[in-house]
Amino acid sequence: MIFFNQDEQLENLGLGILEATWAQFPTLARNQIALTWIVYDPPILVNTGGALTPNAFWNHSVRGFTYRGVERIYPASVVKLFYMVAVNEWLEKQMLQTSKELERAMRDMIVDSSNDGTSLVMDMLSGTTSGPELSAGPFETWKHQRNIVNRYIKSLGWEELETINVCQKTWGDGPYGRERAFYGEMLENRNMLTTNATARLLHSIVGGVAVSSGRSQAMMALLKRSLKKEDLPTDVEEDQITGFLGSGLPENAQIWSKAGWTSQVRHDAAYIELPDLRPYLLVVFTEGKAHAKSREILPFISQQIALSISSLA
Repeated sequence: MIFFNQDEQLENLGLGILEATWAQFPTLARNQIALTWIVYDPPILVNTGGALTPNAFWNHSVRGFTYRGVERIYPASVVKLFYMVAVNEWLEKQMLQTSKELERAMRDMIVDSSNDGTSLVMDMLSGTTSGPELSAGPFETWKHQRNIVNRYIKSLGWEELETINVCQKTWGDGPYGRERAFYGEMLENRNMLTTNATARLLHSIVGGVAVSSGRSQAMMALLKRSLKKEDLPTDVEEDQITGFLGSGLPENAQIWSKAGWTSQVRHDAAYIELPDLRPYLLVVFTEGKAHAKSREILPFISQQIALSISSLA
C-alpha cells in the first residue's frame, strides 16, 4: 500500500496543474512526465530535528497526489539520495569508518552533484572498484558486492522500493570496462527509480527517521539550497536551482533538494517550506531530449504547485 493517502482535493489540483503544463509545453507527451506531491497538514511532523520516533512518524498519515508515480525511469543524479542514506547507514552500523575523503566525497555528491565523488562513495559502500573487464568468476563476486545498496534498500520493506534499481555509479561520458559490462548489453541494469520511491525516501529523511534522527539532520544539511541569486555558483553547467523546482519559488521560500539531469532527462526531488503555508514534498521526473534541455518546465510546475498550496483546505 502506498505510503500516503490519495486525496481528492490534491488530485483535482494536481491534474489541473498537469493540464496547464501540457498546454504551456505542448511537445511534452503525457508519458514523458511523472510526479509525486505530498502535503504536510497540521500538526506538521517533518523537519522537527528528529523529535519523533519512527513509529510515531510512520503512523501519522499524509495526503498526496501522484501521476505515473510507479513508472520506472532513469533517475540520473537523483539516485545519489539513496547512496547518501546508505553511507549513513554504513557509518551508523560501523560498517564504514568516516574519513575526510569520504566526507568530502559525500558532500560533493549531494551539494555539487559530483560524479567523481559518487564514484568514491560507491566504491566504499560496496568494496568494489572500476577497472578492466573481469573473468566470469571474479565478475560474479564483484556484481554481488555492487548490489549491496539494492539489498539494503529492499530490506527496508517499503512497497515503493520493490521495482527500483540502485547499483550503478553516475557518469559524465559513460561506463567502461567492468562497469559497462555490469550495465548489460542493452543497458538493462541501469539505475531506475520511480517518483513514489524517491518521495518516500525523501519523506523519511525530512521526517528524521532515515537511519537515525541525527543522521537525518546531517543529510538535510547537505540538501539545503539557497534561492538567492548571489549564492548560486557561476562556474557550473547546472546549479540544481536554475531550471529546476527552486526556480519556481519566491526567494523567501526554503528548499532542500537533489536534482538530476542528462541529455535525456531532467528531474528534481524537493522538500519545500513557504512562509505561513503548509510544507510539501515534490518529485518531478521529465524525459525526452528537448525537455531535458528545457529550463522552464520544472519551474513552471513548481510555481503552480506553490500557488495551489495557498488554496488548500
